[in-house]
Formats: sequence, C-alpha cells, structure tokens
Amino acid sequence: MPKTSDFILDRLRAWGIGRVYGYPGDGINSLLGAFDRAEGDPEFIQTRHEEMAAFMATGQAKFTGELACCMATSGGGTIHLLNGLYDAKLDHQPVLAVIGQQKRIALGSAYQQEIDPNTLYKDVTEYVQTCMHPAQARQLIDRACKVALANRTVAAVIVPEDVAEEEAQPSPPREHGAVYTSVGWTKPRVIPPESELRKAAGILNAGEKVAMLVGQGAAGASDEVARVADLLGAGVAKTSLGRAVLPDELPYVTGPIGLLGSTASYAMMQGADTLLMVGTSFPYAEWLPEEGQCKAVEIDVDGRLIGIRYPIDAHLVGDSKDTLGALLPMLEQKTDTAWRDSLVEQVREWWEVLDDRAHEKAKPLNPELVAHELSKRLPDEAILTTDAGSVATWWSRHLKLREGMQASLAGNLATMGPGTPYAIAAKFAYPDRPVIAMVGDGVFQMNGMNELITVKRYLDRLKGSPLVFCVFNNQDLNQVTWEQRAMAGEPKFPGSQDIPDVPYAEWAKLLGLKGIRCDSPKKIGSAWDEALSADLPVVLEVVVDPEIPPIPPHIGKMQAKKAAAALRKGDPQAWGIATKGAKQKGHEFTESLKRRLPDGD
Repeated sequence: MPKTSDFILDRLRAWGIGRVYGYPGDGINSLLGAFDRAEGDPEFIQTRHEEMAAFMATGQAKFTGELACCMATSGGGTIHLLNGLYDAKLDHQPVLAVIGQQKRIALGSAYQQEIDPNTLYKDVTEYVQTCMHPAQARQLIDRACKVALANRTVAAVIVPEDVAEEEAQPSPPREHGAVYTSVGWTKPRVIPPESELRKAAGILNAGEKVAMLVGQGAAGASDEVARVADLLGAGVAKTSLGRAVLPDELPYVTGPIGLLGSTASYAMMQGADTLLMVGTSFPYAEWLPEEGQCKAVEIDVDGRLIGIRYPIDAHLVGDSKDTLGALLPMLEQKTDTAWRDSLVEQVREWWEVLDDRAHEKAKPLNPELVAHELSKRLPDEAILTTDAGSVATWWSRHLKLREGMQASLAGNLATMGPGTPYAIAAKFAYPDRPVIAMVGDGVFQMNGMNELITVKRYLDRLKGSPLVFCVFNNQDLNQVTWEQRAMAGEPKFPGSQDIPDVPYAEWAKLLGLKGIRCDSPKKIGSAWDEALSADLPVVLEVVVDPEIPPIPPHIGKMQAKKAAAALRKGDPQAWGIATKGAKQKGHEFTESLKRRLPDGD
C-alpha cells in the first residue's frame, strides 16, 4: 500500500513540482524511498549541501516564475536550508520546503537531532506546520503551496518519520475536524481604484522631468513600462533584481542604480521632478531624489511595501502589468523632449566611460574588461547570475542585456553563495539556453567549488549548450576590503581579507569539466569565445587586479574622507588604489568635458 511519503510526492506532482532539490538523511528515509518509487516524477536532485538546495529552488522560482521545492532531513539538514530560504523570502519567491522530523513518540525527549523547526522557521516562512496524521498531509501540502504562490513567499511542511511511513490516507475520514482541500490556484488581477489611478496620472502628466525606477516586480510588464516611459519622456533606471525588465539597448535606459549604479542613473535622480517606482523596494534613499524634490507615484502588488522608501503621493496597490495597462490611457504624450534628450546623452556618455575604464591597464587583468568582453559576446536568451562581491558591480554595469535574456542575484539578502546554484538550477529548468555565472573567488571557495560536483553528477543533463562559471581570482575578499576603506576608514586587513590562490580551472578539469585560465587582456576575448563554444560545462578562471576600485557613480564627502584615512593608515595597496582609482574616476570627467565642449574641440 502507498505510504504517506508516496502521497506527499503525488501531491507535489499535482502542484506542478517536477524537481525537488535536497540532500538525504535518515529523517527523510521514507520520502527518499518514495522518490525511488516515483521513478523521476518528481525527481530528486542531490546537491552537495542543503543550503545549495534552497538556493537552487530559489533560482528556479526566479527564472521560471513557478513554485519550487527543496527538501532536507531533520536536525542539521533543516537548519542548513535557512540561508537559501531567507533568500527566497526577501526576494519574494514561492518556495516550499519539506523537512524531516524525529518520530512523534520521541518529541520532547531531547532526542538526537530533535530541534523545534516550527519555532525556527517562524520568521523565514509565512506558513509552517507539522504533519501529525497521514490524513493531514493533503491539506498541509495544498495550503502550503497556496500560501507560497499567493504571497510569493516561503512555506514549510514538517514530516515526522513515523507519519511518513504510515499508510497513506488521501481522503480524510468524514468526521468533525476533517478538512478537504484541492489542488489549484489562480493569480488574481489586482488593480487600484480609478480615483487613485487618475490621481497618479495627474502627477505624471504634470511632471516635466520624470524618472522611473523598476524592479523585479515589473518583470512581466516590460511592454507597458516601455510605453509609459515613451509617453512621459522618462528615463528608466533598473535595480539589480530588475535588470531584465527592459533591454539595455534602449537609449533612455540609464541602467543600474546605487553603489553598483551608473552616472546616468545618478544624474537622472538628481535632476528629476517626478518619480515613478514600479515593482521595487530599492532600499538606499541616498540614491533617490531628495525628500521634497519630487512628486512620486508607486506601483506594488503588496500594499505593505508602498511608500516605505520615498514619500509617495499616489499609492497604486496592484499588479504592475495590469496597473500600468489601466494607467496608460490616462497619460498624455510629452512634447518637450529636452529632458529625455539629456538622459539619452548621459547614457551614451556612461557607456563610453565603461569602455574607457575596461581598457585601463591592470595587473594582470582588469576585471571590468572581463565583463566588457563578455557583453559583446552574450548569446541570445542567455541567463546570467552573479554573487555578492565586487564582481556584482561589473556584472551590473558592463553586461548589456538584450530582449529575451534573464538575470538575477541575491538582491535583498545580498548573501554570498547563490551565483553558482542559481546557474545550475537555471540549466535544469532551461537545458537549451546559455547560462553564465560570474562569481568571485571568495564565494567560489565558500561553496561554488563543491557544487561543481553536482554538475559532474548530472553532466549528461547539463552539457551541450553553454554553462560557464567565470571565477574572478584576485585572492582578496574584494568587496569587503573596499567597504573597510570607504565605510569604516580602515585599511585592508590581510588577516581577514587575503584568501588562498586556488587553481579553479584545474579543479574543473579534475572533475571532467572544461577549465580555462586567463590572465592576459589580449587573450580574454578568445577565452570567452572558447568557453561559450564548449560542449562541456566550463570554469573560466580570470586572474584579475584587486586594486581596480568599484567606484560608485557619486562619492560622498564622508566616503572620500574615510577612504583617504584608510590609505594614510598604511593600506598595503595604497599606491595602486590611489593611481588606479584616479584614472577610473577621470574617465567620467573626460566624457563629461567632451559633452560640454563645442564639436571639434
């Protein structure tokens, strides 16, 4: 007879879950047996670590828009999932965690591996329950899936070993207390009231210098965002999570914003008189217009997140696509193009600055050149991932996304670790699409190297079209090093920042993958060509200069003072930082000067 564990997998399958990322343990033995009997539907993807399983589920949810699932055993396995699940929670992704637990008879006895996941998971989930009876499994799985999808969040179901092993009860007994649930959920159509739409339209129509900021909540509204921007004569800045909303080829797309941002986005926000935020909760107020500078309109499907980043005058609680669609007929075409023309020129200037910066000399290789050369070679429909660290700056700035591409990272959690598992999950979901991860050596040592073993295990599934892990080898935890200087006024502390030099390309070869190592600016283009044409997954190890600064588009007085203080205190890279930083910032001045001089001067 089928066990409760078999029924749980059947129910996951009914919810459209065809893949579960996890790691085995005796707390889920019965579920593992059910996977064996399920014969690959759903299939169990064995990761190297439960944290990676949760990251993969989050990545799959991000790139497919669908409910994803991860699984872990009781005790330590359950704890290991947390970081990846927090990534899903903070970036609003629907992920279900199914976790093991000791037998009911042992609970409360301080038994081995006995923890309290109900309490532990209270913050990371919006729904967590323990299955105490086989007949309860149906409603718990159904409710958890509905909560995860409806709220775009994390839900968890805890399954004690003995319950999983009992005979399944697909239909509860017809008695008081029994609950009968069904599979199925439909995304609602959420639109603000017409009065608020008209209020918003009035603000936007009156604005003379409109700036738009879009995040991942606008991902399904690309056409509407573009039409609104054209009517309003606006420029569009994109958060890191909203990178794929509009292609970077559009001349009015000012690109990234914030510390990882562009001078074009900074200039737009400084000059705007009207702000339209769509599907974003971008947290850094210092990169938005000053309070009182702009009239502001915000669109977000979650009313709890409206008006928590900038004072808002029209609060449009609704789905981005439907709300923009309802707003469009109320908007008037701007006839004065001066604002849009100035933004287009700022964008053109920014791309020139990036080109100049990428070609500055470095020892041995300029990290900006690595991203710059990839940008020229990005395959159609590429999926791009990155990780926390200075590499995210080059990923955000230099990669010129085209229509049909996707890109993501750990946005709100900003944790180390997701770049590699995101890429693997993307490849499982879209085996024919090119997938490229750009990660730092610190995070690759932390967990990326191990996850290449997962690539080896599923090599027959993951080869055939480009899957490239580009590892920036600078033997420095570079982002934190720069933060020590600019935020704390402290010099680099080698005891915490230096990391070992590891032969990443050779590690790939040891696993039967392709490894390429490049430390030459003359060869980086051909290295990318080789990596993108390989029929095996590739580790492209690039040996880059740690002294190339991820300079923000605007350096505040306090940051400048602290950075200077850090260098005076005896930073081991003081001279290189000063000279290379001055050159990088100088390109902004040169391009700005060109724009201001008469033609030919």
